[in-house]
Amino acid sequence: MKMKKLKKDQRGFTLLELLIAMLLTGIITGSITMTILQVFNMNTRTSNHMTAVRQVQHAGFWVSPDVQMAQGVVTGGSPGVLLTLTWTAPGTGDHEVIYTLEDMSGGLQILWREHYIDIGLGPELDSTTKVAEYIDPAETSFTPEGDAYIFKVTANVGGQSETREYEVKPRPGSS
Repeated sequence: MKMKKLKKDQRGFTLLELLIAMLLTGIITGSITMTILQVFNMNTRTSNHMTAVRQVQHAGFWVSPDVQMAQGVVTGGSPGVLLTLTWTAPGTGDHEVIYTLEDMSGGLQILWREHYIDIGLGPELDSTTKVAEYIDPAETSFTPEGDAYIFKVTANVGGQSETREYEVKPRPGSS
């Protein structure tokens, strides 16, 4: 195999040209990398916010119909108890629903729902449901306002926060 000889005025790249090409390649690669990282960062923030939104929606989904059924509403009580609701339903006996907050990591809490039914033999636990996670206890409350109650709940996931307020009216004649 013969080596091709360069003509007198043919030359390769100079060191300066190679350095400039490498510099431009580095700038382009850096820009592409930063764009990709920003897309991933935005995706994570959006995902965290959507998780927070779902958590406050779940809380409203469970608490609102229970309060509407309630004949008795007690806020607070023992430590960790957010709300206790009671009602009597024809054919199914006495119902009691207790919403509690349980610690999870980072100072946030889990909202639990325990449903008890008493059909004359004493109350029995019917179900325990994890209603929502990432609940900020400092920003979550259940307060009376006129003939209704305001349920304010805040979820905080990865620095993304969502707060909702639900105005719920219990049955007429409830206490």
